[in-house]
Amino acid sequence: MAFEGLSDKLAASFKKLRSRGRLTEADVRDAMREVRLALLEADVSFKVAKDFTARVTERAVGEKVMESLTPAQMVIKIVNEELTALMGGQTARLATANHPPCVVLLCGLQGSGKTTHAGKLAKMLKGQGRRPLLVACDIYRPAAIDQLKSVGARAGVPVFEEGAIDPVRIAKDAVAHARDHGNDYVLLDTAGRLHIDTQLMDELKATKDATKPQEILLVVDAMTGQDAVNVAAAFNDALGIDGVMLTKLDGDTRGGAALSVRAVTGKPVKFVGVGEKLEDLEVFHPDRMASRILGMGDVLSLVEKAQQQVDEKEAEALAKKLREDRFDLNDMLDQLRQIQKMGDLKSMLGMIPGIGKQLKDVDIDPRQFARVEAIILSMTAKEREKPSVFNPSRKRRVAAGSGCKVEDVNRLLKQYDSMRQLMKQFKKQAKSGKRGGLGGMRMPGGFGGFGGKGFGF
Repeated sequence: MAFEGLSDKLAASFKKLRSRGRLTEADVRDAMREVRLALLEADVSFKVAKDFTARVTERAVGEKVMESLTPAQMVIKIVNEELTALMGGQTARLATANHPPCVVLLCGLQGSGKTTHAGKLAKMLKGQGRRPLLVACDIYRPAAIDQLKSVGARAGVPVFEEGAIDPVRIAKDAVAHARDHGNDYVLLDTAGRLHIDTQLMDELKATKDATKPQEILLVVDAMTGQDAVNVAAAFNDALGIDGVMLTKLDGDTRGGAALSVRAVTGKPVKFVGVGEKLEDLEVFHPDRMASRILGMGDVLSLVEKAQQQVDEKEAEALAKKLREDRFDLNDMLDQLRQIQKMGDLKSMLGMIPGIGKQLKDVDIDPRQFARVEAIILSMTAKEREKPSVFNPSRKRRVAAGSGCKVEDVNRLLKQYDSMRQLMKQFKKQAKSGKRGGLGGMRMPGGFGGFGGKGFGF
C-alpha cells in the first residue's frame, strides 16, 4: 500500500508528541528530525525533505502553537497543511479545449505503463460522458498496436491506427479523424524513450508541433522512486510537460515520487494508477493524499468510488427493502458484487479513518468473495429469499454444491444475520434522530472469514 512505511514512521513520531502535555521547541525539533529521516527513507529528495521540515519547524515553534491547549494536534495540523502544499495544494485537472478535440500527448520511458494507462484515462473520460479516441503512435515496440487495441476494446473506446508508418503523420491524421467523427479527446500513446535519445526526443517534439496538444502528460513508474522525479525533470526540460501520471502507486510503500515531483519540476501529479484493472485510476488530490499519509483516511474518495458503482434506482430499491425489513441473501450478493467493482477491499477500507492500522497485518483474500458467491448461488430461490428455512440437510446440500464445508455455510448465514441486525440499528438511529456512523457500534465479524483471519477487523 502506498506510503505505508512513511505513515508508520510519522505515526510513531506524533505519538511521542501526544505523550507530552506541553511542547518545547526542543520537542518539535526532535520530532522534525525523525520526520526528515522518514521522508528520506521514503525516497524523497534531500532538499525537499530539508525544506519541508524547516517550514514545519518555523510554523510549529510559534507562540500560538506552543500556548494552545493541544500543541501536538496543532503540529500535526501544520504537517498536514505543508504536505498538501508540497504535493501541489490544489487538485490539478486535465485540460479542456475550446474547440474540440482536446489533444493529450502521453510520453515516458519504456515500461512505465503508458499504453495501459492511456486505456485507463480513456475509460475514465468515457465514464464522464466524453468521447475519447486512443491513437497508436508506438510503431517500435512489437505488438504495441495490438496491445492498445485490446485495451481499447476492454475500455469500450475506439482506437486509431495506421500501421508502422511515421508516428508524426499518425498523430496528425488522428486529430483530423477525431474532428470529423466527433471525438472530444485524442489520447496519443507514444513510444517509450529515454530523454537522452536525441532522435526519438526530436520525434516527440515534432509530434507536439504537428498536433499542438493541450496537455502533455508524462507517465512514470512510482516504484522507481527518486529516479522517477529525475526523469520528470529531464522530460520537462526537453519537452515542457503539463503534468505527471504516476503508475503503480499501490505497489510503492515509500511514495517518495508523489511527494517530490511537484517540488522538483513545478509540475503537478494529475493522476495515479492504483491497481491492475482499467478502473484503477484516480485523480490526484493533494489534500486527500496528505490525510492518507497521516492515517486520517480518505472518506471523500471512498464515497466517490461508491457513487460510481451504485445505480440510483437500485439504491432506492435497496433502501425500501431495508425499511420494510426484506433484505435477503440476493441483496447481500448484489452488495458484495458492487464492493468488488470498487477495487481492492483492503485499500478501500484503509480510506476509513482508524481502520487502516487495524488492517495492516490482516490478509484479505479476494477469493473469499468467490466462495461466498458460490455458496449463495448453490441455494434455491426460496432459501435466498427466506434464509430462516435452512435446516441441517439444506446446509449439507448447499455445502456440497458450492465445494465448501457446512461450517462455511453456517458462517455466511451468521454474517447475513449480523448485517441485518446492524442495518436495524441504523434504522433505529435514524428514527430516533441520533447521528449515524459506525462510532459506538461493534462491527459484525465482516465478510469472508474462510481460512486465516479472513476480514475479521
